Amino acid sequence: MAERMVAKQAPRFEMDAVLPNKEFGKVSLEENMKNDKWTVLYFYPMDFTFVCPTEITSLSDRYDEFEDLDAEVIGVSTDTIHTHKAWINTPRDMNGLGELKYPLAADTNHSVARDYGVLIEEEGIALRGLFIISPEGELMYSVVNHNNIGRDVEETLRVLQALQTGGLCPANWKPGQKTLEV
Repeated sequence: MAERMVAKQAPRFEMDAVLPNKEFGKVSLEENMKNDKWTVLYFYPMDFTFVCPTEITSLSDRYDEFEDLDAEVIGVSTDTIHTHKAWINTPRDMNGLGELKYPLAADTNHSVARDYGVLIEEEGIALRGLFIISPEGELMYSVVNHNNIGRDVEETLRVLQALQTGGLCPANWKPGQKTLEV
């Protein structure tokens, strides 16, 4: 039986990554927490595939909106940082990523994907999992879907903003609308 993760402390992580300046570095939940940042952590199956670049580039194209909400975005797959960098160095019109505004992390030992419950063990790849973590390290939101279906950046931004209100947000709540009074 799966264990509940939402409303608990998120599994801590530190991973090698390709940073927005295309240099190799590290990303960690602890660093984001220390900087009082929200973390939007998402997993995707593999580099050089078909649905993945649509998500990765869509998130990058809207990165400034995440930044305005004090959120850091981190993309993760089980590929290496070298494969990530090759994909980033491939132009978008050639199924590459081009310039990215946030890091892509390498979970080569599969430990982070396993900790977050998205690892397909027999394939060594991750499902499309997206997690929003508060600056205090609490896992506030989790969604996992089949690898054939890309995620909606607009919905991710909406949920992040709803969480940041600290209030009760009804169905179909949109940023700028009132929260429920108790």
